[in-house]
Amino acid sequence: GAFLIPYTLFLIIAGMPLFYMELALGQYNREGAATVWKICPVFKGVGYAVILIALYVGFYYNVIIAWSLYYLFSSFTFELPWTNCDNSWNSPNCTDPKLFNASVLGNGTKYSKYKLTPAAEFYERGLLHLHESRGIHDLGLPRWQLSLCLLVVVIILFFSLWKGVKTSGKVVWITATLPYVVLFVLLIHGITLPGAYNGINAYLHIDFRRLKEATVWIDAATQIFYSLGAGFGVLIAFASYNKFDNNCYRDALLTSTINCVTSFISGFAIFSILGYMAHEHKVKIEDVATEGAGLVFILYPEAISTLSGSTFWAVVFFIMLLTLGIDSSMGGMEAVITGLADDFQILKQHRKLFTFGVSFGTFLVALFCITNGGIYVLTLLDTFAAGTSILFAVLMEAIGVSWFYGVDRFSEDIQQMMGFKPGLYWRLCWKFVSPAFLLFVVIVSIINFKPLTYDDYTFPLWANRIGWGIALSSMILVPAYIIYKFMSVRGTFKERLAYCITPENEHQLVAQGNVRQFKV
Repeated sequence: GAFLIPYTLFLIIAGMPLFYMELALGQYNREGAATVWKICPVFKGVGYAVILIALYVGFYYNVIIAWSLYYLFSSFTFELPWTNCDNSWNSPNCTDPKLFNASVLGNGTKYSKYKLTPAAEFYERGLLHLHESRGIHDLGLPRWQLSLCLLVVVIILFFSLWKGVKTSGKVVWITATLPYVVLFVLLIHGITLPGAYNGINAYLHIDFRRLKEATVWIDAATQIFYSLGAGFGVLIAFASYNKFDNNCYRDALLTSTINCVTSFISGFAIFSILGYMAHEHKVKIEDVATEGAGLVFILYPEAISTLSGSTFWAVVFFIMLLTLGIDSSMGGMEAVITGLADDFQILKQHRKLFTFGVSFGTFLVALFCITNGGIYVLTLLDTFAAGTSILFAVLMEAIGVSWFYGVDRFSEDIQQMMGFKPGLYWRLCWKFVSPAFLLFVVIVSIINFKPLTYDDYTFPLWANRIGWGIALSSMILVPAYIIYKFMSVRGTFKERLAYCITPENEHQLVAQGNVRQFKV
């Protein structure tokens, strides 16, 4: 409940303005994430940075989709495999949930952290084979079952993207709408379960003391940012295919609002299940509450296994996860493909071959994430590949558009497309509020960084250094391209600066000494 207050605030002051800005930027310039910076050539490194980040995300995100596919295949049984302790992967200490009670935990351990339930062991021992790895230094070989699932996912993505928006636009009709149907079905069923009311009450309860904690505000800021997808080049790429006079202002308001309302409604589906699980095991809501993979691949499947018709609910749930994942992954890969194809004509001329190269490349790197210790590689990439680096990239994007290209000129571009200029609120957010918000989140994310862990495993120092190397590999592209661009143009210092910050279609004015960017 306390989370919803900063969540809504950040949606209004940063989420929507940045979403609107990226849609308008892509639609007006009709270019991908890199070539869109013809409006201010010195910032082209920002485009390359977000393309590289989107590629990094593709390396591990497809693995999570492969997990969903593995769970989906495993669900086609009369008795779900994470229901009991009689499987080959179960440990001798596996605890049957029917015999479980609060006394089993002891030592103040939360139920969500208890790793000896059939569902937890199916995930960590049956799916990941984590017990066969001693850490990130001991990965082992890729598991063939997950390799096949990953291959199926990559093939689906390739054929969804190989002809551009002609194919992806049709696939999205399924991947974007089916999850809503499934979510509605799960929600209706969830709220009828015993204990669901307690879960929903915990979801909506506002503890104002939590608002004093910095982590609540940081989590809300990053959640808004990632859920809307700003900064990955996805919005710019897809908006570049819009009609020139499309009302992207309406699209921005509708899409961002629907996105966040969906997240809010999803909370009811999740917390009704948490309430049900707390009721079943006679523990507190906060003892079963968790996030990330623990929620999706352990707690929810365990709850589903206790329902009548559990096979049906499991199949429906994992089909939803599969379509959601493919939908998101399509967006990220399209950002990479469109961004680079628009910049290099040879890639555009051989788009199908290039799409195959990107798909196959992500498959090869993702193999590291489906080894016995693959979860450690995935955690490393998830933490560093698109953490501080994506926040930094969007901060630079906001500065480039608002301060160097200019809010007034950007507003004139929007007027050309839609016949009206953005209101004062949007212009203030673009120039002051959103950059300040992003700068705050970047600084706090760096200050609050803690050495990487996965449950009780602490990553070695060298792994953290590799992680920061991955993060810096994208961020360094911004200053590196600024230096390259400045050194590659000819003229005096002032002329070079002028060529760097003046839109490419106005470079003839620079030669005449008429530089709009130098005027206040």
